[in-house]
Amino acid sequence: MSLDWIYIAISWILLRWHDLWDAIGVSDGRVLGTNWSWILSIVFLVVTLRVILFPVFVKQIKSQRAMQALQPKVKQLQEKHKGDRETLQKEMMELYKVEKANPLMGCLPMFLQIPVFLGLFHVLRRLNPDNANPTLYGWTAEQFREATHSALFTAPLPAQFGSSAADLARLGAANGTVVKIIAGILVLTMMATTYLTSRQMILKTGWAEDPQQKMIQRLMLYGIPLSLLVSGSLFPIGVVIYWVTNNLFSLAQQQWVLRKFPPPQMANGKTAATSARPNGATSAKAGAKGPQNPVQNSRTGGLFGRKPTAQPEPASPVVDTKALAPKPGAKPVNPKKGARPANKPQG
Repeated sequence: MSLDWIYIAISWILLRWHDLWDAIGVSDGRVLGTNWSWILSIVFLVVTLRVILFPVFVKQIKSQRAMQALQPKVKQLQEKHKGDRETLQKEMMELYKVEKANPLMGCLPMFLQIPVFLGLFHVLRRLNPDNANPTLYGWTAEQFREATHSALFTAPLPAQFGSSAADLARLGAANGTVVKIIAGILVLTMMATTYLTSRQMILKTGWAEDPQQKMIQRLMLYGIPLSLLVSGSLFPIGVVIYWVTNNLFSLAQQQWVLRKFPPPQMANGKTAATSARPNGATSAKAGAKGPQNPVQNSRTGGLFGRKPTAQPEPASPVVDTKALAPKPGAKPVNPKKGARPANKPQG
């Protein structure tokens, strides 16, 4: 299937933003070695796409909340079918179907952004002075020429960390070392913000009980950032700028949405994130304090000025005075002579 419609849509949004910055006076001339009109066009391309995808992002949060609400039932199924993975998966799929929960909904925004990323990658990769068809996808020859020679701190936007000296010469790069430094910093920033975006979501929602969901969470948290260490060297600098901007936007958006839709309270009064800690970390922390004083446990009132509840006084032993009185006619016993130990040890 042809992806030209994606390339045309991406180019149209990018060029409309460039026209806007040009209209309000942001020149294509370099300031600090940077063509800010094209940098801002890429940044606001991200803003445009994230606004369009915002309803999908809200659905993602609601789907994750629904999955969290099902965690007690999922745990019961895991205990019931322990050792029978096939039956467990069938029961869990049936549970998701009945409760209308979609475990893959949490990854939907990322999947929807993949075609956008591929489209931008293709469009920026075409920015080459030797390209024989500069007017493809709605570009004019002048726009294509300006974009081809645009740069971030003298590093051309179409350049890559792994670009050869010949490629950099065609793009007009004055210093190949500067290009590698700028590209390297951007790739590391891309990795860090990708990790923080996934970590923020997992810390707020907690680790999933479902092994499949937990595997996806680990992949997003560790696998994707590490893969960018290699693949990032093949991305044009313009694409890396898009990715970093998208991650920063995601961090701010997730923070706002998670405050507006906080994690649900579980039956024990804890949030889903707290209850999802592995190996019973919460209970172990509480148990590490050791046994408490029973008097302290019986206190009432607030945190300060608590008073212990009144404890009943021990009952005094009842003494039978008649049993202790000497019997009539009995000789008095001299305690010094006839006293014997009450409990004589037997040999």
